[in-house]
Order: sequence, then C-alpha cells, then structure tokens
Amino acid sequence: MLAQYFRDETARIGAQAFAGINTLEDWNRQRPVFREQLLEMLGLSPLPERTDLKATVTGRLDHAAFTVENLHFQSLPGLYVTANLYVPKALAGKKVPAILYVCGHANVKEGGASMGNKTGYQHHGAWFARHGYVCLTIDTIQLGELEGVHHGTHNRGMYWWNSRGYTPAGVEAWNGVRAIDYLQSRPEVDGTKIGITGRSGGGAYSWYTAAIDERIKAAVPVAGITDLHNHVIDGTVKGHCDCMFMLNTYRWDYAQLAAMIAPRPLLIANSDKDSIFPLEGVQRVHRAVAKIYQLHHAPDKLGLLITEGPHKDTQDLQVPAFRWFNRFLKGEDSLIQAAAEKYFTPKQLRVFPVGGHPADERTTKIHETFVPMAAPAVPTDAGAWQRQREAWIEALRTRSFAGWPTHRDPPNLAPVGGRLIGAIREATWEFTSQGVVRLPWRVFYTGEPKDVRKIVLHVADERDWAGDGPPAPYAGPIERGELALLLLAPRGIGPTASTAPAVDQNHLRRRYLLLGQTVDGMRVWDICRAIDAIRSSAYFTGQPIHLAGSRHQAINALYASLFLDGLAGLELHEPPASHVQGPDYLNVLRYLDVPQAVAMAAERQPVALRGANRDDWSWTLTAARQLGWPAERLQW
Repeated sequence: MLAQYFRDETARIGAQAFAGINTLEDWNRQRPVFREQLLEMLGLSPLPERTDLKATVTGRLDHAAFTVENLHFQSLPGLYVTANLYVPKALAGKKVPAILYVCGHANVKEGGASMGNKTGYQHHGAWFARHGYVCLTIDTIQLGELEGVHHGTHNRGMYWWNSRGYTPAGVEAWNGVRAIDYLQSRPEVDGTKIGITGRSGGGAYSWYTAAIDERIKAAVPVAGITDLHNHVIDGTVKGHCDCMFMLNTYRWDYAQLAAMIAPRPLLIANSDKDSIFPLEGVQRVHRAVAKIYQLHHAPDKLGLLITEGPHKDTQDLQVPAFRWFNRFLKGEDSLIQAAAEKYFTPKQLRVFPVGGHPADERTTKIHETFVPMAAPAVPTDAGAWQRQREAWIEALRTRSFAGWPTHRDPPNLAPVGGRLIGAIREATWEFTSQGVVRLPWRVFYTGEPKDVRKIVLHVADERDWAGDGPPAPYAGPIERGELALLLLAPRGIGPTASTAPAVDQNHLRRRYLLLGQTVDGMRVWDICRAIDAIRSSAYFTGQPIHLAGSRHQAINALYASLFLDGLAGLELHEPPASHVQGPDYLNVLRYLDVPQAVAMAAERQPVALRGANRDDWSWTLTAARQLGWPAERLQW
C-alpha cells in the first residue's frame, strides 16, 4: 500500500511540475512566483538582513602561480563561514572572473579537529587560480571547522526541523549568497562574471544558490540533483542528509529547481554509476529543463555531461567543468592540459587555530535560530482573535497541510471481522482515506448501535491499538451502553505499520517530506476522513461525535478538529505541549504551536486535557480569560 502511495503521489507531483507553461511569457509570469516559493522552502522568506560580513584574513600561503588567503566571514552575526580564497598572481590590476566552489561531504580531521571540507577540495581552487580565476572555496556547516548539523531527520530524530520550516540547504544557500557578496567586494574580481560549482552536497548547494541569486552567470553542479522518482520510489533518499532537500511545501519536482537557472549557462554533470544520483533520474531532469531552455531559445546554454564512474570526484568530471567556465566566463575554448592538484596540507588551510573558535559563534547550532519560531501575542479582543485565527487556519491549509488531496474519495466502509469480549462487542471495519490508503477501526459497543448515546472516535497510537479490548477509560461506559468507541489506527499504525528495520522506517518517513507532507500531517487527514466515514454509515446516525486521542495522536486529533464541523467535544490524553516534542507538520512553528491550536479548538467545542500540566497551557488559559469564554470550554 505504501509503495503504491509513493508512486501515485510522485507521479502527481511530476505531472504538475510545468503545468500551464507553454510559452516564454508563461514562464516569465510564473518564475517570480516560483522564486518566492523556493525562498520560503529554504527558510529564506523573508530574506535575512545582509549584515556586515566582518571578513577577516587569518593567514596566507604562497604558490608560484597564486596565493591563498585563509579567511572567515559572518553571513549572519555569529554564523561564521570558514574559507580559502585562491588569487592568481600577475594580475597587473586587471579584474578577472571568479568561481564560488561549494564543498561536498569531505570529512578531513587531524587529531580530532576538523580542518574543514574546503581542504579536501583544494585542488579545484588551485586549478582555477592557476588558470586566471579567483576562487573562493567555503566550508559547509556540517563538515567545516565549526561543525554543525546536516543530519537532523536523517539519523538524529530531529523532526521538529520540519515543523520549524528549517533545512540546512537554506543555510548553505544563504552562505553562498553572502560568499558572492564577499567576492564582489574584492578588487581582483569582475563581479559580473561569477560562476559556481561543487560536487555531491556542493552540487546541491550550487543548484540552490544559483537558483536564487542571478549574479551567478554560469553553473556546473556535479552529482547534486535527481528527481523525486529516484528519491521516493527508488529510495535514494537513504543516501542523503537533510542538506540536499528543500522543505517541499509547494510540492516541486527537482526539475523545477533546475529550471530556475535558465537561461544562464548550466552544465549538469554526473557519472553513470552513481548510486545516489542515478543516471536515469539525472537524464529525466535534463529533459524537463531542456524545455525551458528551448522557450528561451537558448539550448546551447544547457549541457549534460555523463562520464564513466561511481559517485567520486574524478578528472573526467573536472575537465569539462573547467572548459564550461572558460567558454562562458572568459569567452575562450582553449585545451585543458593541467590537472587539478593539491599543494597544501589540510592544517595549512585551516582558518582558526585548533581550539580557537570564536565565543560568539552560532554555526554549530544554527538550526535552533535560523528560521524564527512564532511567538504569538495573546489576543486583546474578539476582533484581534478572529483575524489571528483566520490567519492561522490559512497558514495551516497552505503551508502545513498543502499536501492533502484536493478531493475526497468515497469512504467505501466495509466490515472485516468481529468478536465478543465479555459483554462488549468488537467489530473491525475498513474505509478509504486516500487513494490506495485503506485504514481500519475497531468498534466497541453493547446493545444495538441505534441505542448508543454518543460516539467517541479515539485515535490510537501503537500502545492503544495493541490492547486486547478498549482502552481502560472507556470499558465501563461501553458496558453501560453510554457510548460506542471507534478506535482508529491512522496510517503507519497497527495493521498499516511498516515492518522494515527502524533505520528504513525513518527514511520512509523522510519520503513524506519530499512529497510536501509529513506522516503526522497525513494522519490528520485520516482522522477527518474517518469522521466522514462515520457520518456516511447507516449504523451510527445522528449521535453526537466526540474526538479523542492519546499522546502524539492527541495532537493529530486536535488539529483534525479545526477542520471538522459539528463535533460534540474533544478529549486529549497526555498531549505534548509543543511540536518540538510532538507531531511534526510542515512549517507549523513559524505560525503557532499546540497551545494556540487548543485555543482555536476550544472556541469550537469543549476541550478536555487529561494528564496535562496546567503550567504548559498558560497561553491558552490566558486567551480564554481574555476573550471571556465559559469555563467548560477548557476542562482538566
């Protein structure tokens, strides 16, 4: 079921990538919209302030043909970028083209101290400088001298990055933008002739930086892009950390990212045996982007380079990249004779002394501050509350749950089994939530369904679903005929839970992000569809429906209640008080957190918080008092 779901969603996104773009006028009209979407998906909307770079040179190295400056700059206050600047000699006051080289994942350490991945790619900077370019090679946050984090969702369980709207791809792109600022400040550089290249992770940052900054006049991303089919269906997402991916709020395929560079010269470079950037996906991206270059009447500015080999920095990939920049930044096509070579030890290229990191650095923990977290004020009156509530609902629809289907399939409710547990009857049913996604619920009741006084839909986690019978709080009321309990297992729980190893389950979860969803965001959809199914059933008609859930599923039930009318009540058992600890929805923390969602729910129906610490809900309680809501709206 899950495999087919991923195929269907990937195909849907791929089909809409360039929908409605048939002419250059169509593209020119849409491109500014796409640019704003991309900035937002990188956590760069609004763009950060261009603060003083505070560029500082800490050392110099000499070669017969060039010099190297070890330097750092701050792309934001405290966000240090360590770099090496390769400057050719004998310029005689002449300004020359410049290359921004963005590094892939080279882990270079001596005595436990990181020398920075710039040292692993020094041969590129040296070649450019020997051939008349200024080249700035910058460290990444993951493997630079100040070691930050790229692996938040990959293997650290930091899914709150999704809720925060954070991806390290945004930091790397911003560092690239500020690196261009620095290059343009240098007297040796012709600021109108700047190129960008890098491989693997550096290939990805080449795409993102060139897409958002048109000062890049030629680009050669190497082994840095493929399409959603490879990542989601073929599973190459497993080979990539979070720095490779934007937060796909607007559900792009990667050809849309590549097309943002058109019509500037772009050489897509890859090898034919690269297991994490498979050849067929790279070719699909190239074919799609070629259509946009054709609209610009610039097919000569798009190239596809495929060489033999694995995922490796080979000379076969390097030489055509050098030729591409010579062609488009220098206007020449001379024979490439000298190979790229390394001339310095990693320690010689280190910017900071070992153990001498600046006290004000934020690089190592930039994921905690790069995208601001909302701090909503308590509304002062009903008018302010209404405006705020409407803005939050719109943000949830368009920024957190935009990956929901645009239509609702018939629920096709069907019985699949039943049994007696003492006096309690248990019946199991299935319904369609979305396409191929069929989900179960277990109904616990006594007597006849028509005699039930109320229905409780309880959203189960694994603990609830694994029980032999209804969860403890409900058994007595069910036996007395006071209610019927419908225990719902949303996707990924109970019968639809993955049996793959834990590490693979994590990467299944990451696939949702690439589709512009999260698994918990889609569980909110499942809950809404379960209510649809209940209301379509002939067995339970007219009874009041209460919605409930425990722990993380309590929060999913809470958000579902915001999109459902006519609920009689909401009961949240042991709910986490923040998305930092609770379920992740795309971008939600940029707008609101769980206490604000509880306030919105309490306006619609009574909300009971069971096993919750009142101190965690002070915002909600203050808002209720400020707006004069009756006490029964919030129960403990």
